[in-house]
Amino acid sequence: MEEGIRPILELSGLTINFGGNIAVNEVTIKVQAYQFVSLIGPNGAGKTTLFNLISGQYQSTSGAIFLKGKEITEFGVAETAQFGIGRSFQLASYYPNLTVLENVCLAIQILKKKSWVFWKRTSDFPEFEDQAYEILKSVLLADKWNHSAATLSHGEQRKLEIAILLGMDPEIMLLDEPTAGMSIEEVPAILDLLEALRDKRDRTILLVEHKIDMVIRLSDKIAVLQEGRLIAYDDPQKIMENKQVQAAYLGKAYEG
Repeated sequence: MEEGIRPILELSGLTINFGGNIAVNEVTIKVQAYQFVSLIGPNGAGKTTLFNLISGQYQSTSGAIFLKGKEITEFGVAETAQFGIGRSFQLASYYPNLTVLENVCLAIQILKKKSWVFWKRTSDFPEFEDQAYEILKSVLLADKWNHSAATLSHGEQRKLEIAILLGMDPEIMLLDEPTAGMSIEEVPAILDLLEALRDKRDRTILLVEHKIDMVIRLSDKIAVLQEGRLIAYDDPQKIMENKQVQAAYLGKAYEG
């Protein structure tokens, strides 16, 4: 990435303290537009807490967050979403009693600032329905469009959550352990999906993930956290060769 290009997302000395426990400690990261950046580290390293700060769920104790040069440190969840940051969670979030298509339509309607009318069918909003179906095709759920979301397998539910996020069209996607709870057989489909999203290069993706092979395959850059501190931020090959990372993280038996 060329020097001098303003990053889309910048964290500057970001810190949060919970009752004397420093969960995130002076983390500084610059993320360029359309990069795929993964956050790794042992359990309790501060990865999800950092996502919570970026998405506005937590307010930092000190430090700053900038989106395209604008400070958003004190923004809440609704404001960060309006400014183009979308977040998924370790546990899938969707409306189980709605169909797969309706879940994505709802996300699109929120983006378009139109009210969801529960007594109307999705066919009453053809512009949203068509867009939602195209998104479902991209995440390989088109054949389940009229199924209740509650009937999906765990892997399909994670795909649906990504589809809902895409429906809100964020510039930055924060994906928190999208393969959490999946069987070994389900993981390759999510990996292929994330790889396809990365290759489109039309949005910036930040990923928290425990599976190192997956992180190495997907990432342009990897940030390594240990006890709330950023100990390395570099391309995958240099991260794997980093002696401090090896000693603190990669050289140890990993708890997935």
